[in-house]
Amino acid sequence: MPQDHERIRRIVVLTAVHAPSARYLPEAWKSLREQRLPEDWEWHWVIQEDGTTDEVRPYVPDDPRVTFRQGRPGGPGVARTIALAHSEGSYVKVLDADDLLTPGALARDLAALERDPGLGWATSRVLDLLPDGSTVGFPGDPAGGPLERGAVLDHWATHDHRAQVHPASLCVRRDLLTALGGWMALPASEDTGLLLALNAVSRGWFTSEAGLFYRKWSGQVTGQAAHVDPAERAARTAVAEARARALASLGWTYPAG
Repeated sequence: MPQDHERIRRIVVLTAVHAPSARYLPEAWKSLREQRLPEDWEWHWVIQEDGTTDEVRPYVPDDPRVTFRQGRPGGPGVARTIALAHSEGSYVKVLDADDLLTPGALARDLAALERDPGLGWATSRVLDLLPDGSTVGFPGDPAGGPLERGAVLDHWATHDHRAQVHPASLCVRRDLLTALGGWMALPASEDTGLLLALNAVSRGWFTSEAGLFYRKWSGQVTGQAAHVDPAERAARTAVAEARARALASLGWTYPAG
């Protein structure tokens, strides 16, 4: 008979962090501790610093369910991808250092993906968390349910390169994530690039109940001027789209068959 611990399955919550956002880790930690999973599941939090400073470690919880690593800086996509070396679990859930999970978010992701093996990934409704504590929803959320292959790319290509589901809420099967090479090697929008690639080869899921509070603050990477530089944005979107369309044209799908 297998021991109890051998029957436990794991979802890895993966967080890339840099020094300016480290102060928000305790709030992210609180939102993670409050998650409730089925009895045969556990979570493990992998925090990867994008750098090797002394400014992040003081905010990392002292808990055996938490792994902290550091590495030379390369941006959040590099930090997340290298963190996969320490992410042993059936699923990988993204949680940015400055964001918060809503109650039940992990359980809802797991329920959708466990219910349908034909789904490769899941996302959920996201609410902007403003500095005054108020929240604002995104316009144009799709209906809750499955997202067919190509649906995210089609919407993104016809809506000023804005996806209708938020990559910061992503939960993905680990084997599919590694098959696609993790996050894109881009200075920004690396998570959108991954989302488009996932949708090119697999069906996804959208939960209409809010699963993430996306913090808006002056130091976030997406709030910097470089993020909206027209030349860079055009290059990022061109590469992300080319990758997704190339994957779609190859005919490989997940799951295979």
